[in-house]
Amino acid sequence: MVFNHLIGVRFPVGPPKSMKLLRIGKLGQEKPAIVDKNGVFKDLSSIIKDLNPETINLKLIDKIKNCKIENLPEIPSETRIGACVSNPQKFIGIGLNYKAHAKETNADAPTEPIVFFKANSSINGPNDNVYLPKNSLKSDWEVELGVIIGKEGKNISKGKSLEHIFGYCIVNDISEREYQLERSNGQWDKGKAFDSFGPLGPFIVTKDEIKNIQNLNLELKLNDKVMQSGNTKNMIFTVEHIVSYLSFFMTLKPGDIITTGTPPGCGIGRDPQIFLKSGDEMLLKIDNLGIQKQKVFSE
Repeated sequence: MVFNHLIGVRFPVGPPKSMKLLRIGKLGQEKPAIVDKNGVFKDLSSIIKDLNPETINLKLIDKIKNCKIENLPEIPSETRIGACVSNPQKFIGIGLNYKAHAKETNADAPTEPIVFFKANSSINGPNDNVYLPKNSLKSDWEVELGVIIGKEGKNISKGKSLEHIFGYCIVNDISEREYQLERSNGQWDKGKAFDSFGPLGPFIVTKDEIKNIQNLNLELKLNDKVMQSGNTKNMIFTVEHIVSYLSFFMTLKPGDIITTGTPPGCGIGRDPQIFLKSGDEMLLKIDNLGIQKQKVFSE
């Protein structure tokens, strides 16, 4: 079972320079696509082969602007939506980037960004099923703003950070807390890396469509109950700071994904704690970035 709650939904894309780009099709057979001014999915296969590190760059926006989108083939709205980026070189996470989330996990707010990596094999479509690891008892949800790099950079100044960003998307940074915190010796990656633990999308919204990336509302519902509600203005470290900071330690490449931390409301911070179980349904949304919806199953 795979959700496609976007059937029949229309997505205005704003001014022509602004774009919502996505990948549509069966797993492993996705085509690059764009949402046109009428909210119709249009096939970009004649323009680019995929949305991946080879094609995600700042020149792509001009290339698409110069084509006649209205003449491109239409893709049926009921077609599966895949992860909005294919085969990124890096999938980087920032931990405890909201003070209230740090507090609910009994952790101190960090004085500099906490960095971890999610496995590329964790990447999932925005409405694909999420599968809990065998014997998992503490898998948790995390709605987050994702940043997609569009221009290579190293030692990027904070003031130049936004020049290296291609766009933004929703990320559900699903985390198995036992492996992340209790069986990790301080290393978070094990709890973040499981297959299906990185839903991306539904689309990349190009950066020029977002007026203020530090003022977007985030929300996650579990079984129709609001669990997380926050705003990116409450980040400890801004998007500009994060991109600059990471570029000191590693060269950022086009297609790289940075997920920027989650607001409060995770299962680990509740009393009593609540964790994901088979049959649960998650719905995530961020202003201007669309909606994700996943159903949870046990392996």
